Amino acid sequence: MQVLLSGVVDLNRNDPAHLYVQLYRALREAILADALKPGDRIPPSRAAADDLSVSRRTVLAAFDQLTGEGFLESRQGSGTRVANWRRQIEASG
Repeated sequence: MQVLLSGVVDLNRNDPAHLYVQLYRALREAILADALKPGDRIPPSRAAADDLSVSRRTVLAAFDQLTGEGFLESRQGSGTRVANWRRQIEASG
């Protein structure tokens, strides 16, 4: 299932935090709260940027950080999905 990020993320342009930080935090919180579940498809960066009315660079910065932390996984040709981060934590702990 592919999700629309505008239904999950509320960016505040008056907030002193950069938009990519707000996006990162909102997605991370949604993943931790199971609003976004392992296997859920995340829109491509261009579509997400259009959906949220931000630059693609903003989306890529947030996605890259979440991927680096193991919350998202990206495979060429199959897009970006929410990773099974719980399994990764259990395996490392």
